[in-house]
Amino acid sequence: MKKLFLILAVVFGVISVSARTNYSHDIEILPEQAQTILKQNFKAGVSHIKIGKEFGQIREYEVVMTDGTEISFDKHGNWKDVEVSHAKAVPSVFILNPIRTFVKENQNAVYVTGIEKKNYGYEVELSNGKDARFTEKGKFIRYGD
Repeated sequence: MKKLFLILAVVFGVISVSARTNYSHDIEILPEQAQTILKQNFKAGVSHIKIGKEFGQIREYEVVMTDGTEISFDKHGNWKDVEVSHAKAVPSVFILNPIRTFVKENQNAVYVTGIEKKNYGYEVELSNGKDARFTEKGKFIRYGD
């Protein structure tokens, strides 16, 4: 019985250390590349930063700005996704020219409110509620489900 309790204690200890999330308000905890992206492209300040860890290693950073904008970065500071309120557009620096051109030519008075890097390329959320998928070079694949 003592062995069972010891094994369970070790298992719970490993689980609690392996998947831990921390929060911060300090932009300085982010990699320099992420700090630069935020400073150059967003006027709002940082509300909070969720630091996702796995087995004690940082996996990602999820930044929430004071205006509600959400940006996720990998552990190196590369952006993974950007989502703004439906009243605003994602800054154009995050959107490839072919994607911008497609949206402008095929969707009347619509703008990008979210963009996420995927294995196949990009998934883009539009202000009219539609999702569109594009290759890594910005070629339209199809509208999402």
